[in-house]
Amino acid sequence: MTRVLILGANGQLARHSTAVLLKTTNVTLTLYLRHASRLKNPDPRRARIIDGDVLNLRALIAAMKDQDVVYANLAGDMKRQAENIIEAMHAAGVKRLIFISSMGIYGEVPGERYRSVLDTYRDSAAAIEASDLDYTILRPGWFTHEPAVHYLITRKGEPFQGHEVSLNSLSDLIVKLCTTPGLHIRESLGVSSG
Repeated sequence: MTRVLILGANGQLARHSTAVLLKTTNVTLTLYLRHASRLKNPDPRRARIIDGDVLNLRALIAAMKDQDVVYANLAGDMKRQAENIIEAMHAAGVKRLIFISSMGIYGEVPGERYRSVLDTYRDSAAAIEASDLDYTILRPGWFTHEPAVHYLITRKGEPFQGHEVSLNSLSDLIVKLCTTPGLHIRESLGVSSG
C-alpha cells in the first residue's frame, strides 16, 4: 500500500486530491498542515493529520518517515520550503516528490508577462530541478470546477496551452503520479484544459 504525505493539506487542490485519492485508491495519507484543527480527518482509518510547518525541518523529517511519496501543495516562501523538503527527503530516504507550482514560471504562456509574483515559484522549481529527487513539478492553469476530466500536458520548453484546468482533471493527474512508479519522473509539466 502506497503511503503519501501531503504538505499544505488544507489548500483547495490538496483537499480535492485527498478526496479523490481516498475514493479511487487504497493509499494511506498523512495530511501535514499548520493549524491542523482547521481540517477534519476525511477517513480516520486511512488518513492521519499532523500539525506542522514545512519550515520546521525536524518536524518535516519526522513526518516523512516511512512515506513513499511526498505531494507538496504550498504557498509563501516557496524556495525555502522547497529547500527544506529536499533536505528532509534526503534525511528520511524518500525519493518521490510531486510539487505544485504555477503556469508562467518559465515565460511559457503565450502573450502573458509575469513578473516578480512568480519569482518564488520559479526559484522553488529551480531548487527542485537541481536536486537528485524523482520529482514531478506541476504547473497548472487557473482552477475551475468543471466536472469533466480532460487535460493537456505541456513539457518544459513548450508553449503552455490555455489558461485553466479543472480541479477534477488536476487531481486525476496527481493520483496517477502518486500511484504509478516512474510516471513523469524529473519533468516539469504544464497542465491545462487546452
